[in-house]
Amino acid sequence: MAEQEKNKIEVEIYGHTYKLVGNESIGHLRLVASIVDDKMREIKLHNQSLDTTQLAVLTAVNSVHEFLKLKEEVERLEEELKKLKG
Repeated sequence: MAEQEKNKIEVEIYGHTYKLVGNESIGHLRLVASIVDDKMREIKLHNQSLDTTQLAVLTAVNSVHEFLKLKEEVERLEEELKKLKG
């Protein structure tokens, strides 16, 4: 089985350039980088004293928190759907 070719792109996140590599589309990789950049800037607006490392960690913590909440909601909806199907 042939391995899928990976997409490679340079993106800017919070003033730094990063090379992203993944199986997802270039558009998806750009979107991910844009969301991370937006989240970091949003958090910095409310916490001016944070250095970049602290800001990155808080961004990761917030992102994982949001992911877990969405995952719980999907699981809840799947259970509800199962009940409706009988």
